[in-house]
Amino acid sequence: MPGDAVTVRDVAGTLEQALAHAGRLLPTEPALAEAQVDEILKVVPGHPPALQLLAAAQAAQGRLDDALTVLESLAEGHPQWAAVQFELALARLQAGRRGAAIDALRRALALQPELPQGWRLLADQLREAGDVAAAQAASLEHVRHAARDPRLLAAGAALADDRIPAAEALLRQHLREAPTDVVAIRMFAELAARVGRADEARVLLERCLELAPGFHAARQNYALLLHRANLPEQALAEIERLLAAEPRHPAHRNLKAVVLCRTGDYATAIDLYAELLAEYPDNAQVWMSYGHALKTAGLTARAIEAYRRALAQQPSFGEVWWSLANLKTFRFTDEDVATMRGQLARTDLSDGDRLHLDFALGKALEDAREYEASFRHYAAGNARRHGQLHYDPDETHARVEHIRRQYTREFFAERAGSGSAARDPIFVVGLPRSGSTLIEQILSSHSQVEGTMELPEITSITRLLRGQSDGDSPMPYHDALARLDAGALRELGERYLAHTRIQRKTPAPLFIDKMPNNFMHIGLIHLMLPNAIIIDARRHPMACCFSGFKQHFARGQSFSYRLEDLARYYTDYVRLMAHFDAVLPGRVHRVIYEHMVEDTEGEVRRLLAHCGLPFEEACLRFFENERPVRTASSEQVRRPIYREGVDQWRHYAPWLGPLEQGLGAVLRAYPGVPEQEGP
Repeated sequence: MPGDAVTVRDVAGTLEQALAHAGRLLPTEPALAEAQVDEILKVVPGHPPALQLLAAAQAAQGRLDDALTVLESLAEGHPQWAAVQFELALARLQAGRRGAAIDALRRALALQPELPQGWRLLADQLREAGDVAAAQAASLEHVRHAARDPRLLAAGAALADDRIPAAEALLRQHLREAPTDVVAIRMFAELAARVGRADEARVLLERCLELAPGFHAARQNYALLLHRANLPEQALAEIERLLAAEPRHPAHRNLKAVVLCRTGDYATAIDLYAELLAEYPDNAQVWMSYGHALKTAGLTARAIEAYRRALAQQPSFGEVWWSLANLKTFRFTDEDVATMRGQLARTDLSDGDRLHLDFALGKALEDAREYEASFRHYAAGNARRHGQLHYDPDETHARVEHIRRQYTREFFAERAGSGSAARDPIFVVGLPRSGSTLIEQILSSHSQVEGTMELPEITSITRLLRGQSDGDSPMPYHDALARLDAGALRELGERYLAHTRIQRKTPAPLFIDKMPNNFMHIGLIHLMLPNAIIIDARRHPMACCFSGFKQHFARGQSFSYRLEDLARYYTDYVRLMAHFDAVLPGRVHRVIYEHMVEDTEGEVRRLLAHCGLPFEEACLRFFENERPVRTASSEQVRRPIYREGVDQWRHYAPWLGPLEQGLGAVLRAYPGVPEQEGP
């Protein structure tokens, strides 16, 4: 009968084949496997591999005493046989003899350290026995040898090939069987982060570090996630733990520099980058990061030199070419243009390098007044970037309409008196490339105002609220906000102030949060910080939108890579701001960029008056302000206001028909707004 035990001679006449046959039977038919082994032992009495299989078959049938008798004898007779020590440990665990099992595991791993799951099992048992330090050490040995685990190798290969569903299936299955495998947990965290499940990734890494605090690669991942979650203080604390253990580790030092740039500590970050580059002068990526830090700190000549060093290492590095273009005041040489064109002609260029080169060439040719060729490159870069994104203008419009319906006069009246009474923040909102950096620079030149950066804390709060909402809600953050009472709104305001405190380096009573897209969150800002100041930076629709089209943003602004999408976004922005003007009269002060250019002093005086600040001459000499500036306009705001930029878009008018048509009534009414319709 199929599956019946057979004699050794029946199975192709070899001992090896008979053993293999027994091994195949073991997982599903252990009794038949035992019968097969009995046949083998009749021919070869005392054969060690057969006895090992016999013990496994007995254990699988629940006959632990029999299995232990066989394994104890084998282990005594073959003390250098790691596999038997391991099987003995498993049997002892099944029998509830943890201490003896730990002894056997240690002997097995001393003989054969390359058993990653053996180390994991030892760590689990030591942890259960209360020996936490030894358990953590065993977990680190598991990490060290995990590259030999075929299941982890398969999951890692799927991750490397971006086969996310396959990697997730492999990791889930493995973690069901080995829930304390810290290497698999870290891999799952990487997968979760890659698909946007950041909170899940952080929880996984926290579990990973609980099991293996010395797992430095996991802690590095954790610090990076904290940084991306706008938790720089916590990120720095994790990085300091890493540096205490590995003070010269380049990745830890590099991440520290990245986080310090986020918190505005540019001097220390620049020193760290310089130190790294002295040791690793051929690293183009670090040269670029160094250039970014120098540029933000106002050290433009040194930034250009750093970018040039990066390109010397990697001429195809499109992001560096764009970084030079993004200085706005930089001018490419004819040799630069030829080099960029040569790189674009390559067939092996990545999409990222190609689109950055297109944006950079667009700027180079714009400066050379070759507007048609310039537009072709801008359009090519935008088309490529648009294809990478999944922006839906209908979703934005639906969100705007929902906000207009929810945040009414009555809605705000019912919540009057809520929120924190602090008046520290000045929110500068609007669209990117609307003149918001100029307003920030003017205000931060006042003795009572500190400039910070485009702070992501409002976005973090919306994410928090989204997590508190019902899963079925189409607009979860707004629905959750509507349910908060006065105390909860005050707590949100205090949270905002606490989380942004790390950005404040001076005793100035007021500080600026210049995140343009916060215009979507004016309702939240007003409810949690009713005394905060809100400034709306507005620029001519064609100028603002085309300036956005020319810009490759580091992140976000997904609406900016298609002229039609830009027109709809600008229109939705105007419509939403007009709504808040109606339901919160006088709450938002608007600065029209062209008015600021034509009558700088008058506009500055009106701006300061709205902020409750006395006029200071330094605000008119904002270009002398040496504070770090972290936006695309950083070099432009270090010069006096100039008229030439106002109508720059007109050089491209022949190709901007879709933008002009899409703007329609908003363009015709500017600087006013069309008559409001709807709710």
